[in-house]
Amino acid sequence: VQLVESGGGLVQAGDSLRLSCAASGRPFTSYGMGWFRQTPGKEREFVAAINWSGGTTDYTDSVKGRFTISRDNAENMVYLQMGSLKPEDTADYYCAASGYADYAARRSSAYRYWGQGTQVTVSS
Repeated sequence: VQLVESGGGLVQAGDSLRLSCAASGRPFTSYGMGWFRQTPGKEREFVAAINWSGGTTDYTDSVKGRFTISRDNAENMVYLQMGSLKPEDTADYYCAASGYADYAARRSSAYRYWGQGTQVTVSS
């Protein structure tokens, strides 16, 4: 499956931003989907995940209540709605697809396919 992220940019603290990930290839419902982020010199960090139906989601503690992951299986899209953005949210954000479709997996090792990333910069 191929994944292409979009929607990153430069915003101010407190703003909102929606990231999109377009998937192509095998049936989209075969995959659980996740969002990860990475800053220079640090390991890739789990942000949010969603199972194939959208009925199960998971978030890292630092984004709970501010970010929402969702998916549109008819359009082969997954989204990350980010609100109340903070400078510490600044990172490259990556969309990923996991073969564990029933789960909202946190471990990056569960994900086989990755997008190229989209940059989010939050200024203070």
